[in-house]
Amino acid sequence: MRQPNLHPALAAALAARGYDTLTPVQSEVLKDEAQGHDLIVSAKTGSGKTVAFGLAIADQLLDGDSAPWTREPLCLVIAPTRELAIQVSKELEWLYASAGARVVTCVGGMDPMKERRALHGGAHIVVGTPGRLRDHLERGALNLSALRVAVLDEADEMLDMGFREELEEILDATPTERRTLLFSATMPRPIVALARRYQKDALRIETLGDREGHADIAYQAVAVSPTDIEHAVVNLLRLHEAETAILFCATREAVRRLHGSLSERGFDAVALSGEHSQSERNHALQALRDQRARVCVATDVAARGIDLPSVSLVIHVELPRDAEALQHRSGRTGRAGRKGTAVLIVPFRRRRNVEIMLRNARIDAEWLDPPSPEQVRIKDRERLLASLSVEVEPDEEDRLLADQLMTTLSPQAIAAALVRTLRTNLPAPEDILASGGRDGGRSEDGGPRAGFEGSVWFRMNAGRRHNADPRWLLPLICRYGHVGRNDIGAIRVAANESYFEVTQRAAPGFIKALRRATIAPEDEGLIIEQAEPRGEPAPRRHPMAHPRGKPQWKGKKPGKRG
Repeated sequence: MRQPNLHPALAAALAARGYDTLTPVQSEVLKDEAQGHDLIVSAKTGSGKTVAFGLAIADQLLDGDSAPWTREPLCLVIAPTRELAIQVSKELEWLYASAGARVVTCVGGMDPMKERRALHGGAHIVVGTPGRLRDHLERGALNLSALRVAVLDEADEMLDMGFREELEEILDATPTERRTLLFSATMPRPIVALARRYQKDALRIETLGDREGHADIAYQAVAVSPTDIEHAVVNLLRLHEAETAILFCATREAVRRLHGSLSERGFDAVALSGEHSQSERNHALQALRDQRARVCVATDVAARGIDLPSVSLVIHVELPRDAEALQHRSGRTGRAGRKGTAVLIVPFRRRRNVEIMLRNARIDAEWLDPPSPEQVRIKDRERLLASLSVEVEPDEEDRLLADQLMTTLSPQAIAAALVRTLRTNLPAPEDILASGGRDGGRSEDGGPRAGFEGSVWFRMNAGRRHNADPRWLLPLICRYGHVGRNDIGAIRVAANESYFEVTQRAAPGFIKALRRATIAPEDEGLIIEQAEPRGEPAPRRHPMAHPRGKPQWKGKKPGKRG
């Protein structure tokens, strides 16, 4: 491999590993203008950034073709999680094996005494997590006085995890003339401040925007009612039946709730968030590798450092904060040349925001309706027929049992029993509100549907001008009126208002619930009142009560937000 500024010892290691060419980020860090400079690098997950900074630090680590003898480390790599630190250590070990560089790993969950002995024996490269490195530093086991280069991997996540104090203490203990490489998928203000304090004239390298980053990932967006998000997750998992799927949530509480719900439905799922111990994380990841679990519910931070080639589906259950976070999450699939699918579950009223995010990321996503139960069943039948069509060579015991079954049961009964057995462990798909309008109170001939004779009509001050849609009006009506979906009939959206009918049986309780309702801040300004029946001069108002008893309609119009 011919590449300017690539050290011969590392070139040999890459060739032995089967590298024919370098990735964009690896080529960028070897360019003339990057040599010897501090770097700020933004690269997508799976872009080969570990090897990239391994190549970039060669001049600081090697004298000639080998690493010099030293007791104090020459390079320090800081990573946010134990898994990522171990992964980085393994990559650097094979990359610098022929040069004789010694790599020591210092992470939480491992024996600290063993790590101190390893540090005392001398190391060229130390890779660790912030908390454990600070502990060794304060105990005198880690001496950074000879450090030539420091690397902060996933720096944005370390700050999100609250490691600012540890990072500053560690970097303050290093020589001021050291070289500093900062790798961060996103560049929020805290990262900019960190770079300004600890770097000098840093060169910015940006490879996140490459279209190549999306080549192996098919992006889809599914618009749903907020109350149907969990149902959409269930049906997406059942539709794809991925070997391994990662579901991203924004908080620990959301991870806990979704994991419990999926486990209760029969999915083999594990959870990863900041509230889980290292032992629990290890068990969860091993279950995914062994295929004892096929679904991982995780927060962004907890999923850092996870490298599972079997991940073919990523579901953004809660939307990422920006385009860069979207790419970083989605990068958990479509790795190592495999194809992957990333699905965003979008509440109806957030669609415009998501369209802007996708445009900023230069991602072409296909907008789809959430999978229906019938779509899931059709896919189940296709998979079942495909699996049964695979030819197998039965052994003698299989033949004997087959002959016995043929003498006692008909072929149709055997096939039905086989199908029932294969489908026993499949969680049932969920019903999801249709994406079109709702005319639930009308029969095919246009008259009242059974149960909606004598129904009561209500008016709401939200129409098309406020982005009103039956798909998000229905759960809102049910929530404030304390009724079920079957009690709501037709929903008709006009320019500035909407009308809906409630069964005669549920109407009195619906009116009482409106009078007692406490309005959420996001629904400020909402009015629901009984519509004017024919022959009456004026409508009868049933305004929804404000928490402090004030009229709730004095405020912004509903439906205006994102």
